[in-house]
Amino acid sequence: MNFPLYIAKRYLRSKSNQNAVNIINFITFLVIVIGSAALFIVLSAFAGLKTFSLSFSNTFDPDLKALPTTGKYFSITTDEENELKNVPGLVNYSKELEERAYLTFKEKSCIAYIKGIDENYRAVTGVDSTLYFGNWGEMEYNGVMGIGIYNQLGVPIDNYRNPMTVLVPKPGKGSLAPQGLNASKPYNQLSLVLSGVYAVEENLDKKYVFAQLPLVQELLERDSTQISGVNFKLNGEASVDEVKSSINTILGDKVFVLTRQEQNSTLHRMLKTENLATYLIFTLVLIIALFNVVGAIIMMILDKQQNSKTLFSLGTTLKELRRIYFIQGLLVTSLGGLIGVLIGSLLIASQLAFSWLKITPSLAYPVEYNLMNVLLVLATIVVLGFISSKIASSRITKKLIMD
Repeated sequence: MNFPLYIAKRYLRSKSNQNAVNIINFITFLVIVIGSAALFIVLSAFAGLKTFSLSFSNTFDPDLKALPTTGKYFSITTDEENELKNVPGLVNYSKELEERAYLTFKEKSCIAYIKGIDENYRAVTGVDSTLYFGNWGEMEYNGVMGIGIYNQLGVPIDNYRNPMTVLVPKPGKGSLAPQGLNASKPYNQLSLVLSGVYAVEENLDKKYVFAQLPLVQELLERDSTQISGVNFKLNGEASVDEVKSSINTILGDKVFVLTRQEQNSTLHRMLKTENLATYLIFTLVLIIALFNVVGAIIMMILDKQQNSKTLFSLGTTLKELRRIYFIQGLLVTSLGGLIGVLIGSLLIASQLAFSWLKITPSLAYPVEYNLMNVLLVLATIVVLGFISSKIASSRITKKLIMD
């Protein structure tokens, strides 16, 4: 057996004759356990919050989305659509057309986006799961709006006698002011019957009113080939990069294709930054806590000074003596980190199983057990333990032993 490892393990299990040394060692070990458990729990909770936050936007975001490179709209031909149907890994696609609109009902009004969608949109995205009440409607002039707009306008469901009015400026250049008394209105108007209401999160709930694509194309004075985007759904085994390349080849330079993450790049960057900041803050706490390891090892060196002198007299080199206390410190931090992660894992598993911590009476606090977080915490503890043990064990000198 490796001699320094054997002695370090003996020192780890043995108790000192000095009660103060035992108390310091216990507190040091406890701090490592609590610190590593806290770091793991915070990272798991943040991973859960990240997934929870992205679940809202992922409801509307497809696997891939094509948007125009210039302007608001682009045209897609029948031949291009037929080619898209033959792309390997592409399950389905849907076309959409959206524009800002002025919504009014009786004396109430607001500004939102009118989004025209085709019959495939609900199959390509997860928007079906967001329906709060009502239905998507089968009639031509039916629409679905967010609950934020619904609360603001107070539009009744299936109110065919008094529908909501959607106004958008007419396309063209120049002043919106009509020239002369008989001039036509500078806007297009659409009467829309509310058939359903969706609910996701506050910003999205105030953003969209869904209607049928041909209806919105007519409202915006666009022909049947003009759209503002195409949504794509991939099968689970498809390569995103390969499908993206195929779509770019078919549609050409008139569009650029975004992945799900690129569609919400700002949100993803914000979540990654917050995750990194949280990790660094708790790592700083661990660094401060692991100063206890340095102190505890130095106290152990002083307590075992006579033993060290005996070992030195028997032929143990200074390098081996330093290695004994270095290994001891590494064992203490590694074992403490492992126990801390185990405790943290049990707490996270209990939250996943029993949902004992609630945000609301019906919503459990989101957490996520991630193997990468386990490895990250253990790696952090081992690296910090290595540094602190190296610093403490370097205090052993020939003068210290022989005094």
